[in-house]
Amino acid sequence: MQFLLSDLEREPIQFSVALPAAAIDFGGEAEQVGNLAAEGRAEVLHEHRGPKEIVSDIRLKGSFQGDFQVPCARCVEPVQHHLTGDFDLLFRPPGVDAIGSEHAISTPETEIGYYENGGLALEDVLREQVLLSLPARTLCQPDCKGLCPRCGQNRNETACSCDSGPSDPRWEALAGLSRMKN
Repeated sequence: MQFLLSDLEREPIQFSVALPAAAIDFGGEAEQVGNLAAEGRAEVLHEHRGPKEIVSDIRLKGSFQGDFQVPCARCVEPVQHHLTGDFDLLFRPPGVDAIGSEHAISTPETEIGYYENGGLALEDVLREQVLLSLPARTLCQPDCKGLCPRCGQNRNETACSCDSGPSDPRWEALAGLSRMKN
């Protein structure tokens, strides 16, 4: 769904959509399961920066919810997550904040995005919001054993005999430390 500045200048747009699983590409970070529901409002805010300079910002306020599968950080098996979130975002035209030299930005300025080609795609905003809502690290279970670094088998499902094989010779110098401690 595209929000064009020309349409928003006439009137705000209320939206309520259910995007199917293949509508947004989340890359390898997550896989959508079922519909991603989103609802909210898009509107134009006119920012007066002087007597003749008016910047047309797009404000997008809404919420989303959906089910996702995220790979476990250790064994790469899919882990289910139900995500919900609210957003209140401001988008400006590109180049409007350009300053000739570098400068520090304030915390509120980190919440501002930029729209291109006279509009904004809801799918792009939802992709970003979903990825930001995912946990930094997902485990299928707290004691996940992960994948064997030698044969690649999932240690949660089957035990492999790789651990009893020869150890890496680079660690031999440290092998005696545990005996010295006792």
